[in-house]
Formats: sequence, structure tokens, C-alpha cells
Amino acid sequence: MPQAPDYSAHIGERRTRGNRPRDRSRARAARNAKMRKVLKVLDRLEDIVLVSMFSAMVAVIFMQVIMRYVFNNSLSWSEELGKFLFVWLSWFGISIGARRKEHIKITMVVDRLPYRVARSCDLAAELVVIGICVVTAIYGVSLVGSQAHVRYAGIRISMSWGYLSVVVGCVLMILRCIATMVEDVVAIKNGAPAAKEGEAK
Repeated sequence: MPQAPDYSAHIGERRTRGNRPRDRSRARAARNAKMRKVLKVLDRLEDIVLVSMFSAMVAVIFMQVIMRYVFNNSLSWSEELGKFLFVWLSWFGISIGARRKEHIKITMVVDRLPYRVARSCDLAAELVVIGICVVTAIYGVSLVGSQAHVRYAGIRISMSWGYLSVVVGCVLMILRCIATMVEDVVAIKNGAPAAKEGEAK
């Protein structure tokens, strides 16, 4: 008797092909979860450092005012330390501004474009910002090296610590831009989100 053809291999191959998109989506979801976890840790560290530096700056300036106007004896290091902390706060602030999407953008033209085109423009803008941050960080590294032996007059630490804030701020900004670019790529692939009932009305 002729034997019936064995279709089990073909069925198994079809199942394997059908599972590949699921495996890819699971791997993508796992990567996104890891990225969100890293960003959450970074958010927490930024908030702790920012609050600590701001509190120290306010305390130092308050101490300087008390010493100058109450005891008539100004501190030689307080003003310089306050400026030093303010510089670090400013460079940390660009990353926090990117996280909260509070940087100023002119979106008059982009808002009139189709959804995918608008997100592509956002993606291109993030690439430009990354390029600017890379160039600035490179110059910041050179300044950190060249100013290593120069010290602040009041707080007596190397000026490299001041210029290091430029490098740290740019690196944090690059990380924020990469995270935003990932969101833009996902949005371009998925298309415009469905309108809610309230918005549709």
C-alpha cells in the first residue's frame, strides 16, 4: 500500500515561522523594559543630585549673606562655590528639561504635517541635538585636560571639575535624545494613535 505523505515537518516549519514574529515582539518588549528601568534609575539619580546641589547652593549663599551683613566678615570661598554649583545645576538641567520635554521648540510647521512625517522631523531634530552635544562634549573633555592644573582662587579645587559639568550634561542629554529617538521610531512604525471618544466628538 502506498504510504501517506508525512506533513508533520511542514506543519512544524509553519509553526516555527508563525512564532518568529512573537519572539521578536517579546525580545523588543524586553529591551524596552530594560531601557525604561535604566532611565528610571537615571531619573532618580538626577533628582537626588539636583536637589542636593540646589540645597547646598542655597545654604552657601545664605551663609554668605549672614556673614557679610550680620558679622561684617565675608567668606572668601562661598561666592565661588555658589557659582560652581550653579554651573553644575545648569548642565544637569538640560537633561531634566529633555526628560520633561520642556525645552523650547518651534512646532508651527511640524504640527501641520502628517503624523509620520512630523515624527520623522522630530527624529531628525534629535540627531542634530546629538551632533551638537557630541561636539560640545569633545571640547569639554579637552578643557578638562587642559585645566587640570589650574585651581579656583576661593575653593582651591581644580577647574577641571567645573568643565566636567559640560561633559556630564552633554552625555546625559545624548542618552535622553536616544531614548526619544526610540520612541519616535516606534511611533513611525505604528502610525498615529487612535483618537479617543472625547477627541472624536
